[in-house]
Amino acid sequence: MSKRSIMHMFTPRSHTSPFDINMAVDAGYDMAFHYQNVQLNEITDMTQDVIFSRGPSGVKKTGIFIGGRDIGLAMDMLTAAKKAMVPPFEVSVFADPSGAFTTAAALVACVERELMNKTQHGFKGMKAIVFGGTGPVGLATAVIAAEQGADTTIVDHFSLDTALDFAAEAKRRYGVDLTATTAASDADKARLISDADVVFCAAKAGIQVLNASVLFDAKKLKVAGDVNAVPPLGIEGIKLMDSGAPLLHASQANDAVAVGALAVGNVKYHLQHELLRQTLESDSPVYLDFRDAFKNARKLV
Repeated sequence: MSKRSIMHMFTPRSHTSPFDINMAVDAGYDMAFHYQNVQLNEITDMTQDVIFSRGPSGVKKTGIFIGGRDIGLAMDMLTAAKKAMVPPFEVSVFADPSGAFTTAAALVACVERELMNKTQHGFKGMKAIVFGGTGPVGLATAVIAAEQGADTTIVDHFSLDTALDFAAEAKRRYGVDLTATTAASDADKARLISDADVVFCAAKAGIQVLNASVLFDAKKLKVAGDVNAVPPLGIEGIKLMDSGAPLLHASQANDAVAVGALAVGNVKYHLQHELLRQTLESDSPVYLDFRDAFKNARKLV
């Protein structure tokens, strides 16, 4: 009897995202089983339970998805799962905590496309500011942009120490240099973006980070991208479906364009579907993180 395909979904949090469960089944898995409150030291045993129970033919129809919210922990879990494989007993593993990897990859790819349209080159040499840069989407966005050559700053609303800690972690884990800062007042934000080429907004939903008066001070701004789809949106004047539309309230000194949350979300949805499909259909095991997500997002946009 032909074996059915199974996705095992591990999360260190108290629940697995229904969004991710739906996506796994819609990508072609027959069944998706979820496990809550999973600790890093449990990954090896759980992974080996997954692989040894299905045989060499069954592992080709088996995948592991790692969720949660902490992107560093998700990367550690991905590494632990990969090390637990015993060839030929190997399954594919995909990490996407809180959808941060696919969302960040989609955001950066969409903004990169607009940069290419405006300047004929991408992030290299560009100054990028990431508001909400200490959250999972923001930090993943910052790392991807920095890896593409952008001079990248992460912004925490309240704490410089928090921003510095996350920048240090990014250096340790991924070898990228991020500038860390804080900006709570409009005056702070205006000074920060006054010479920015790119602004990413990955702050909490329903919070306006940049208003019209702040945007007017961004004299060099080329592209602004926002992933907040809950009113008020993170950047005033960006519409949800903007995909290269003129940025309202931008300084008259430039012709900056906008990328809205639903435009990013559309790419993110197709991207997650594609990566889940790869875990099921690849001839050999794949181990997918935000870097793989970005490579595939570039193809989608």
